[in-house]
Formats: sequence, structure tokens, C-alpha cells
Amino acid sequence: MPDSLPPDAHGMARDLAIADVQSTIVDVPTVRRHKLSNTSVTAQSYVLVRVRLANGAEGIGEAATLGGPRWSEESVEAMKANIDAYLAPAVLGLRADQFEAAGLRMDAAAKRNNAAKAAVETALFDAVGKTFGLPAAALLGGAVRDRVPVLWTLASGDPAQEVEEAGCKLDARLHRTFKVKVGAQDPAADMARMRHLARALEGRATLIVDANQAWDETVSARCLPQLAEMGVVLVEQPVPAWNVAGLARLRARPGTPPLLADECVFDAHDMLAVVHAAAADAVSLKLVKHAGLLGVKRVAAVAEAAGIGLYGGCLLESSVGAAAHLQVFSTLRELAWGCEHFGPQILTGEYVTEPLRFEEFHVHLPTGPGIGVAVDEDRLRHYARA
Repeated sequence: MPDSLPPDAHGMARDLAIADVQSTIVDVPTVRRHKLSNTSVTAQSYVLVRVRLANGAEGIGEAATLGGPRWSEESVEAMKANIDAYLAPAVLGLRADQFEAAGLRMDAAAKRNNAAKAAVETALFDAVGKTFGLPAAALLGGAVRDRVPVLWTLASGDPAQEVEEAGCKLDARLHRTFKVKVGAQDPAADMARMRHLARALEGRATLIVDANQAWDETVSARCLPQLAEMGVVLVEQPVPAWNVAGLARLRARPGTPPLLADECVFDAHDMLAVVHAAAADAVSLKLVKHAGLLGVKRVAAVAEAAGIGLYGGCLLESSVGAAAHLQVFSTLRELAWGCEHFGPQILTGEYVTEPLRFEEFHVHLPTGPGIGVAVDEDRLRHYARA
């Protein structure tokens, strides 16, 4: 800190100093099995990060994973180990409002580990927001919306159950767009399931499909036109993340529905490569991929400059992680595809005092300072891993 600062600035620097960083693994059961192409889960695991400042303010952040290190290289066990041993020591003593400096320090301490870094950075934004009585969105440029259209994911693999589930969500006016997870079954079975869903929900709902990298280029070339004929409006990551050129070839084929890039975009450099390849119509934005709220803004800026649509992705975060996403999503000028932060609704319980509000097909930006939610200590003890 330069000596030329006035005395009150030195005092502020001391007050905002990061005094402590703690992490806890949390396991929360889900209301039903959530089946992806490469795994299925009946409980969702998180790492909750708590940052305490010299002024006594505490901030929280959350990192999520799906079934261990299958979606990315990070597991909750690895996240906690790297936060405790490397990321926390890297930021201790730093002013909490020096967000970019914290990012540089964490990058120097550990390569990638984007989800772990996102949890720490979120906790810093939360603590600074609480210190000044401001929502995290205000520290990111200010909100332009107070709610976001939110979809629901159908992922049991049972089309009859999924039609019933979708009907309940429609009747409750919670969701009218549904993302269907495919790739766990044979492509022919997936197409039959999708035709069943498309017929049953025709005129009542919009369908998106997510293959989670399960198909190769040949299977994708066969299935994508079928999905377009069924009225599917968007298909997420049909081919492996490494095959950006293949994604571009598929996008150029007649009859291909709009394509959503997910696992192939972890940072702004990845986003630029997708832009140059003309490989996607939209990109899924996630804190766990982009290493935090600032990383989301950087990736979104590259996509916006190229005319690529923005989609608010999730990894079944609780209200903690979902609230953090909503803070940054609320600041994006365009969010054409809405978001999928239904995570709190698929959990059997939560560890916050007031869960997010879902109504009229939207999820609402929480009010209050920081990310807008607070930990319920009793519930946290119930779900915390011993």
C-alpha cells in the first residue's frame, strides 16, 4: 500500500484485510436421481468457503461439482485441499476489495482449479458488499434486471416420469423451458425419448438438449437434424470439448439447430477460439468454469463482441452458488437464453436462512448486501461432511 495514501485510507486497508479463510465440504441429497451422460447423482456436494475480514465482516462462496471429478478435474476433496493449502495462504492479508490482485495471487499459487478460485472470489465480493451495504452486482457494474427466466432440467431418463415432472413445473408456473440430458443411452433410444417428450409438451414448453460431450461427430450429424425437426431450440455440447473444429462443422451443416458451447469454454482464450472457429451460437457461463464473477464477465465480453448469445449455466448449485451467479448475470446487458439455476429446487434441503425465490417462470435476484443470502448454521452443521 503506497505511503502517500491519507490516514483514513490506511485504516480502510487494515479494515478490509483478509484475516481468515475456511472451507467446509457439504453434501445435500437430491429429490430424484440426476442422470448425465457420464454419471448420475442422488446427492450434490459443495465446498463452502468463508472469508473473515479484519473488520469482522464474513463473506461466503460456494464451489460445486457433479459426482466427483468427472465433469472437470476438480472434486470437492481436491477443492478443499487446494483452498486450505494454497489459495487461502495466497490471499491472506490482502485487501478484500483487490479482486484482480486476489485472482493473480491465486493463479500464481495454483493452475486451473477454477471452481475453488471462484468460491474464494465470491466470498470476497460477499464480504466487501456486506462491509459497504452493497449487493455484489453493484461492485460488478450494477444490475440491469432483478429476475432471470429459469429452466428446469429433465434427467431421470424415464420419459413418462419426465412428462409428469414437466407438467408439474408448468402447472406451478415455475418453468416452461426444459433442458433434457441425453447421451447415457443409445442414440436411438434418446431420439425415441425426445420424440415422446416433444409430442407430450408440444405447444406448452420449449425444449433444449444437453449431450454433455457424449456423441461423436457422426452421431451428432445424424441426431441434430432430428432434434431440430422435433422443435428443439438449442443443443449443448454434443461433441467432446477438444473437438471445436467438429462443433463448427456440425454448425455449418443444413438442418442443425443452434449450438451451445459449454465444456469447451473455460476462459476468455477458449471463448476466442470458439469465435474464430464459428463453432457456437451461444455459450454457457459458469463460475466453476470461469474462476469467478470477473471471469464470467470476461468470457461474456468476448462472446458479446462476436454476437454469440449468453446462457446462464449451472452445476446444481445451492442457493449460495446460485445467488452468486445471479449477481453477475444481473449485470450482463443481454442474457438472451436466461439461466438454468434450478439447483436449489432439486435439493431436499438447504443451508441458507432464506432460499431463492422462484415464481412466474423466473428466479429472482436476492436483495441485501453481498450475494444476498446467509448461512443457516444449524442446517450447515446437519449437511457438513464430518
